[in-house]
Amino acid sequence: MKEHIKVLFICHGNICRSPMAEFIFKDMLDKRYLTSRFFVASAATSTEEIWNGVGNPVYPPARAELARHGISCEGKRAVQVTKQDYAEYDYLICMDTNNLRNLSRIIGSDPEQKVSLLLDYTDRPGTSIADPWYTGDFGKTYRDIVDGCNGLLEYLNK
Repeated sequence: MKEHIKVLFICHGNICRSPMAEFIFKDMLDKRYLTSRFFVASAATSTEEIWNGVGNPVYPPARAELARHGISCEGKRAVQVTKQDYAEYDYLICMDTNNLRNLSRIIGSDPEQKVSLLLDYTDRPGTSIADPWYTGDFGKTYRDIVDGCNGLLEYLNK
């Protein structure tokens, strides 16, 4: 049996949606006493939020939305996904279709079918999670991510 199930959440800058997904999923795992079975992280397809090798912290409104639900993302800084991550992770889960396209430029093909959208694990497959950087609606993004993470956890428990 595998030591850990490794999940990487991916968005454009790794300061809003993917870190929200990372910490929401970690919180779900913690509440179900499943933390030891998983390794969970998040990354960006771009380097826009990474300066001289140092990533920006989680965007304050995203951090505030997590905090409203009792979830901390303290210490998280943006990192970029690498080609090597494809070999390292069991699931590479993107927030939107642009992330899918940009990820494929980084990793190449997906022969092991590890890449998906987060909402593929819900009754809304193929749907993107709107970027709150543009919409300003961090609450809706939070709810959509919770739906996706619940669906992912249900899928992984089967």
